[in-house]
Amino acid sequence: MSMCHPNTERLIDYWRSRARPGAPPPRTSISPADFADLLPQVVMLGRVCSGIYPIRLAGGLVTELHQRDLRQQNALSLFGAKDRMDLQSALEMARRRPEPIVVTAKAHAEGVAIGMEMLFAPLAGPENGPDRFLGLYQPLAMVTRLREKPVLSFSLEDIRKGGPANEEAPRLRLAAIDGRRIA
Repeated sequence: MSMCHPNTERLIDYWRSRARPGAPPPRTSISPADFADLLPQVVMLGRVCSGIYPIRLAGGLVTELHQRDLRQQNALSLFGAKDRMDLQSALEMARRRPEPIVVTAKAHAEGVAIGMEMLFAPLAGPENGPDRFLGLYQPLAMVTRLREKPVLSFSLEDIRKGGPANEEAPRLRLAAIDGRRIA
């Protein structure tokens, strides 16, 4: 994955150094001490089912940006309604093809917005299936531009799926029945 903020690239490299071939790293292999300077920007998402990703942990910067405790809030609810399905699809793909995804978004506060890069990297639970996401909020502009107003929502600009597992994904093809396109 190229053209990411250096902090995002650093956490992706860390994730990859802990990952196993074709599988995400186990949660137990992640040590927050290894990226202590990024902890204020770190989030940990759970997964109850497809579409419900409760925030389990949020660093100090994340909490300050929203000016509230985000624990147990569905991470998808932080995004506008029109963007939720795209993000949910990307998170589920990251679970099936265990690779990090990087979201570029606008963080909206009252009357102002700043660019944000968000990392979501799947982690395997005790039964080896991905059941958590290690995340990172990386502002792409000075957060002081928010003028101490809370981030109310995000709007997606781009979702980048990284790694060889996603590069091998089959390309979508059109299908037709009786000359009518169906997919």
